[in-house]
Amino acid sequence: MPKKQLVGTVVSNKMEKTVVVEVETKKRHPVYHKVVKKRKRFKAHDEVGAKVGSKVRIEETRPLSKMKRWKVVEVVEK
Repeated sequence: MPKKQLVGTVVSNKMEKTVVVEVETKKRHPVYHKVVKKRKRFKAHDEVGAKVGSKVRIEETRPLSKMKRWKVVEVVEK
């Protein structure tokens, strides 16, 4: 089974080898049919060296710490 991959924006890189990635999804409300944006933040292991504001692709991985379950695969755009 392939691992989940998401694309998001780096909002913090103040930790060592960890970045906070904010992923935004759009979903239509079931009753009102309005498109609603939902944002979620993931802590991801970063060996690539992503900067704040970069768009990155993250991939699901085994638990690396209490909060980290994702790793940065590539920097999509700077």
